[in-house]
Amino acid sequence: MPALAPQPEFITLQEYEHLSEDTRAEVFDGILYDLASPSRIHQTIFMELSTFLNNYIKKKQGPCQVFHAPFDVKLTDLPLTIVQPDVFIVFDQDKLDENRCNGAPDFIIEIVSPGNPMDDYIRKLYYYQNHGVREYWIVDPQRKIITVNQFETGLVNVQYPFDAVVKVGIYEDLWIDFSQILKIIG
Repeated sequence: MPALAPQPEFITLQEYEHLSEDTRAEVFDGILYDLASPSRIHQTIFMELSTFLNNYIKKKQGPCQVFHAPFDVKLTDLPLTIVQPDVFIVFDQDKLDENRCNGAPDFIIEIVSPGNPMDDYIRKLYYYQNHGVREYWIVDPQRKIITVNQFETGLVNVQYPFDAVVKVGIYEDLWIDFSQILKIIG
């Protein structure tokens, strides 16, 4: 008789909350996955996008907030799914508590890491689309492509080059000029 493959151990919210603070991980359907440390280019893009979006929100004086990793987003309780998007915007302040965003953010940007590109292109695309995220961008510095998914309108997998000016669909007047970021990262 062939040996059975080991079954994954499922993590509870309480177990997740007791991980050490320096643990970088996400949970998909109750299974814990370690995250790699981001590269310099990843961090540069991350800071530029976070700053740009935060300045826009402040200028508009809207009720929404910009957050960034490692702030948790709990998409579901059963099975437990917790992600740490690189950059995200939350309109509904009732989703926020001291520890996390409970429910889908309105807008998410993930910056692709070379070690796990399928995570952003497949796994997270699936979870974000099926758990109520309105708009999801995948910024790929290796390929120099921005992939935009506007789930509310059905506009998915629209790709732009890194020198493009890209419209944020959840706002009437927000455009991000990636040529400015390209100048910084080279």
